[in-house]
Amino acid sequence: MSRGSLLYAQSGGVTAVINATASGVIQQARTRKVRVLAGRNGILGVLREELFDTSKEAIADIRALAHTPGGAFGSCRYKLKSLDEDRARYERLLEVFRAHDVRWFLYNGGNDSADTALKVARLAREFDYPLTCVAVPKTVDNDLVATDCCPGFGSAAKYTAVSVREAALDVAAMAETSTKVFVYEAMGRHAGWLAAAAGLAGEGRDAAPHLILFPERPYDEADFLQRVQAVVDRVGHCVVVASEGIRDADGRFIADAGGGKDAFGHTQLGGVASHLAGRVQERLGLKVHWTLPDYLQRSARHIASRTDLEHALAVGKAAVDYALDGRNGVMPAIVRTSDAPYRWIIEPAPLEKIANREKTMPAAFIRKDGHGITAAARRYLTPLIRGEAYPPYGADGLPKYVALKNVPVKQTLDPFDP
Repeated sequence: MSRGSLLYAQSGGVTAVINATASGVIQQARTRKVRVLAGRNGILGVLREELFDTSKEAIADIRALAHTPGGAFGSCRYKLKSLDEDRARYERLLEVFRAHDVRWFLYNGGNDSADTALKVARLAREFDYPLTCVAVPKTVDNDLVATDCCPGFGSAAKYTAVSVREAALDVAAMAETSTKVFVYEAMGRHAGWLAAAAGLAGEGRDAAPHLILFPERPYDEADFLQRVQAVVDRVGHCVVVASEGIRDADGRFIADAGGGKDAFGHTQLGGVASHLAGRVQERLGLKVHWTLPDYLQRSARHIASRTDLEHALAVGKAAVDYALDGRNGVMPAIVRTSDAPYRWIIEPAPLEKIANREKTMPAAFIRKDGHGITAAARRYLTPLIRGEAYPPYGADGLPKYVALKNVPVKQTLDPFDP
């Protein structure tokens, strides 16, 4: 093994393929003779010196991570503030790095995680500590800039498109004597990528989803209700897909759950589908069903996209190579080189251009009426959900997922409460 350890941690909401990225990281590091430590519950575990030694895991189990959803080492929603505001925490990180000879730090997450990796890189430079920091992309929201797409999104998008197509057939079958309107809520705080993926479920004026509500377009209740009624009159039923982050013309979230905040300081959303369903029932008198797939859309490894899996493995491998080759403060980005056939490469992108920025749906991807996707959006989205990557199944009919031993590394520092 080379001198020095590589520390990997997972952050934010986990996905169907974040463990595939972990698998790619660990396998590539083993190829390059470097030991990988993993933080328990993300950066919190690093601060607490709660680390796992992945060298204790069998290679078969590391490979099996590629078809196991969730976060094998635990994740967290925990945002470090500026270097000045959170000085003690950042210096604690360096203390832990020194104690375990960590020379490479890989943080697997979204916008906030890229920001953390960038700040740690700057702090290490300030203290003249030899550390290379690389952010590893992940998010079902697909809102990271500088990359064509984000690992985790393709599988969630596939789940969304399949679920909406199947539910639409159910609604159509029952519409004459039962449900007239079905509302599906997709994740997406400021970016409507997952809601847009639902548009792949059908094509044409009368195909479901009949209406998509994007956070990039202001929500107008009167217009929405009028459109729902028009679709029901024309088709006999209406399937609506709404992003959780839709807002009114004044910028207020439609589903602001009491104005609370999550651990990243973001408004805690919840219940846009139930709100819309209630308004349809109250104002139009139509029978409505709604669904909130919530964690299901991001954890559905049984219907993962093959493209997404390949992306997740590739960014993990590239992140290790970038780190060990001394490329500090970068993220492996997916660069599309062709739509048809779909081709892509991995290239490093600087964290200064990624941290705390969001990529929303471009106007060219949203239909002129604001309630559907364009042909350009279809060209972009279709390759990302293409192909199946089923997990192995056991005799009991259930997927065979792996649970690592997660052997802890001996602690040498005083306890620290983040």
